[in-house]
Amino acid sequence: MSTTTTATAAQTQARVTSDLFGAETALNQALMSQARLLTTMIAARQQAGDAFIGHEAMIRLVKAQQTLLTAGSDLARVHGRLREIGREQGLVIHDCPPNEPMDSATLPPSEPVPHRLVAVK
Repeated sequence: MSTTTTATAAQTQARVTSDLFGAETALNQALMSQARLLTTMIAARQQAGDAFIGHEAMIRLVKAQQTLLTAGSDLARVHGRLREIGREQGLVIHDCPPNEPMDSATLPPSEPVPHRLVAVK
């Protein structure tokens, strides 16, 4: 591989890594924004003194959050596959921390995703 080809491959690898992290960050930001919106909607409902005002809108917002979580699962599969491709090509995109969802996200859809228990103090 020539120096130019190596530099181009390294640049491409860096762009893929950066864009992947950007997509993951944007997804998390969208989830946090929607969570804040839901909190604000619930507070507004309490302030209005009507236990069911805006209920349909909240249901739709929760469905939107579920859609984002599904998109996150698909993005985790993309991340995992890119990691595999990088290793196959001798290029490690980056080292993933041990408890990332990539390992469980690569399971076929028919297999249940293993749950990790976390102690809460």
